[in-house]
Amino acid sequence: MQKTFRITVDGRSYTVVVEDITPPAQPDGAPASPVATAAAIAAAAPPPAVPAGPGTEVAPLAGLVTAIDVVPGQTVSPGDQIATIEAMKMKTLVHAKGGGVVIAIAVKVNDNVETGQALLTLG
Repeated sequence: MQKTFRITVDGRSYTVVVEDITPPAQPDGAPASPVATAAAIAAAAPPPAVPAGPGTEVAPLAGLVTAIDVVPGQTVSPGDQIATIEAMKMKTLVHAKGGGVVIAIAVKVNDNVETGQALLTLG
C-alpha cells in the first residue's frame, strides 16, 4: 500500500510517496515470521554460481550471455573465443583459458550469469 506525505527539509516542501513493504500477515492474522520471510527472499534469489572445477571455463564478469561460440564435441584451444557477455551495454568476448573438447555447456543465450559462474566444461 502506498501513502503520500508532504515533508519539509531546510524550509523546502517536498511531496513523497512511501510504499509499505511489511510482509503480509499469515491466514490466522499473525504477522509473518522472520524465518518465513527470509525463506521467501532466499527462494526468490538467483541460484549461486556453480563452483569451477578442472576444465571449467567461467564467466569473467556478471552480465547477459549474448552468444555462445562453441558446441558440444568441438575442440577448443587456449585463447579461442567461447562466448560473449554483455554488461552495461558493453560486450566482452570470453576466451578459453584452457584447451580440450567441449563436454557440456552450462548456459544459454539470454541467461544472466554471475562472475565465476560456469559457462562450459572442457575435457
